Amino acid sequence: MLAIQKKLSNLFYIILGLPSTAMGFALSIQIAVLSWILRTKYNLEIDQIGFVWAAGPIAGIIGQPIIGLISDKVWFWGGRRRPFIIIGGILASMMIFALPNIGWISSFFGNGSIFGISTVMAVAITVALTLDLSINISFNPTRSIIADVTPAGAPRTKGYTWMQSVSNLFGSGAYLMGALISNYFLIYAGVAIVLVFSIGPLFFITEPKELKKDPAKNGDTIQASVTQWGQLFRLYFAHGFSWLGIQTMFVYIFAFIEQKIHPENALQAGQMIGWSFFILNGVGSIWPALLLEPMSKKVGRVNTHIIAVATMSLGYFGIMLFARNSLMLYSMMVILTLGWAAVVSLPFAIMSEKVDKSRMGFFMGIFNLSVVLPQLVSSLLIGSIIRYASDKSIIFLISGISLAISAFLWIFVKDDTRQKGYF
Repeated sequence: MLAIQKKLSNLFYIILGLPSTAMGFALSIQIAVLSWILRTKYNLEIDQIGFVWAAGPIAGIIGQPIIGLISDKVWFWGGRRRPFIIIGGILASMMIFALPNIGWISSFFGNGSIFGISTVMAVAITVALTLDLSINISFNPTRSIIADVTPAGAPRTKGYTWMQSVSNLFGSGAYLMGALISNYFLIYAGVAIVLVFSIGPLFFITEPKELKKDPAKNGDTIQASVTQWGQLFRLYFAHGFSWLGIQTMFVYIFAFIEQKIHPENALQAGQMIGWSFFILNGVGSIWPALLLEPMSKKVGRVNTHIIAVATMSLGYFGIMLFARNSLMLYSMMVILTLGWAAVVSLPFAIMSEKVDKSRMGFFMGIFNLSVVLPQLVSSLLIGSIIRYASDKSIIFLISGISLAISAFLWIFVKDDTRQKGYF
């Protein structure tokens, strides 16, 4: 074990967050590029794009709990989480490379349809499914490894907040590449970044070979099981409504931009999406380490999260009411950043305190259902609603209501760390 890990230095926290950053970067590319390519290059309708996006959540439902459960029990290639991070990083890089080549891949199989689905759409679904499956293979271990190597309480909160600061910083870089240069440059640069950041940091992180069980949280008794799962289900539902709103924005913002802001062409529309998500991640990278962590010490992680999510809800309503040009859209995006920074960092720290550390991978996988199931609803149900709605502002009405419900539901989640005096 290196000295930086023994001391839990800031440098170690940065390195520890890089594998998750790699997967976040891959997800940023998917968010920035997938809908844009399918709409502008292959002329898919809104609900068809939703079906393509649905492939990812389906992969997550299957992939994360299984990979989490397996990674809790195995040890090979010098680690428990390491092998799955490596495999996922390689697969994600390959599928990112495939994104702009969907047309070429589909032409290789000939024109027509496969099982009644057009070849282009079949290939797009396959690429999206494999990309999201590879991200899911890695996301669970990249988050679980933080809990594996950090003690409970403030150090673990720091691990997840620093993870998201680094991830948001590079995620904003992804969107900036798309906005300033091109989405195609972003794709090919992303292939290298995802590969290096997923594999390179593993040489500096030593995983514990044995994960100690926590008798109070392993659910062996009826009372422990009821208490544990009761709190977890409250957390899952609260977090799920956050992702219902966020995924609706990610997948369908292009439709709002087309109708309300009127870009001159597809390139400009892609740049607007890039700038919007650059702001979301760039400004959002400031908050986890500089505001959310110290604020959590004063008022608790759950209260901090409620404030951040409620703020994000207000930002969505602001976009719905006022964003009629790119400048106003970007201004409203700034309001969303605090909630975004919280959603992708604090719930992991909160959840990790409620479960047995020796089963962290499994519980991270179950926790992921509160992300992928709302994504599935957004892709399969909300897409049809948005397609036939005459006013595309409904996108941000749905998002705003979802985040407001989430903020309310978080009131019922206990903050274990404040009760135990970690802060």
